Amino acid sequence: MGRIFFLIMAVGVPLSIVGSLMHWPSTLLFIIYCLSIIALASYMGRATESLAIIAGPRIGGLLNATFGNAVELIISIFALREGLIGIVLASLTGSVLGNLLLVAGLSFFIGGLKYKRQEFNVYDARHNSGLLMFAIIVAFVIPEVFSAEMTEPRKLSMSVGISIIMIVLYLAALYFKLVSHRGVYQTNKNEAAEDHEEPEWSGKRATLILFLATLAVAYISENLVHTFDTVAEQFGWTELFIGVIIVAIVGNAAEHASAVIMAYKNKMDVAVEIAIGSTLQIAMFVAPVLVIISLFFQQAMPLVFTLPELVAMASAVLLMIVISNDGDTNWFEGATLLAAYIIMGIGFFLL
Repeated sequence: MGRIFFLIMAVGVPLSIVGSLMHWPSTLLFIIYCLSIIALASYMGRATESLAIIAGPRIGGLLNATFGNAVELIISIFALREGLIGIVLASLTGSVLGNLLLVAGLSFFIGGLKYKRQEFNVYDARHNSGLLMFAIIVAFVIPEVFSAEMTEPRKLSMSVGISIIMIVLYLAALYFKLVSHRGVYQTNKNEAAEDHEEPEWSGKRATLILFLATLAVAYISENLVHTFDTVAEQFGWTELFIGVIIVAIVGNAAEHASAVIMAYKNKMDVAVEIAIGSTLQIAMFVAPVLVIISLFFQQAMPLVFTLPELVAMASAVLLMIVISNDGDTNWFEGATLLAAYIIMGIGFFLL
């Protein structure tokens, strides 16, 4: 499998560059870009696995989420520059739904097919549940509720204030997990076995591969955005569906692959940290940063989502909390998350 991904990457990346420069048909470029990103994602997954063995599941998962979300951030900045605020908000919604339902669902399902029961750190799960409730239910829903009685300048002022609070709390959460309370809540039985596992690559090599793969994915993803209009017209996709489903899946391809690989190897702490940690990073860091960055463009972006987006995100959060709070999962719980994602995908497609 590794050789197949290497061949796809070795062929796909040069073709992506040549095709974008020579203006090949958008549909062909769309296929090449997607295959290239998937191949690059496999290398990001292997690099993350090495880093997780060296630095621990929390830091390994955090690094993967950060590098994966860098792609989402870059795509969104380009879209903000073009004034595509609706697509940016839809892609943020899609990232939350994709991570909580698709990534976690696939991880629980694939891992559950191999292992009857998989455990992860229940204390981390409960800690993340509180942050998910804050980020989605509080910080996203409140602006929507209060904005109905506000002028546009006041909406923006409220969004900037909430964004600053979310960034500060996210940094505090990282300090709590990685510094002040690191190692305090450890219950995973697999940790002792993981300590004796040898990483495939050294820390420096894995970090370098992650960095270079992220740059390549960012370049290809930015070009991929320009193919959406033509492809959407040919397939009958709406702008909302593109943002919520297509952009989110492509932008987070690396995390999707990494989490599933980790779950298949029964490294559930890393898989859960990638899925939920990435969601928290999108909601509490990427979205607020985009609000602040948008102030420097012609059209600023308030942190106000549509009602369908809010209902979908809140439902995903509540479902994930119910399933993950016991620190235990199986293939049926993964299938439940995937079913919820498909239902929401149908809704956004037909909306």
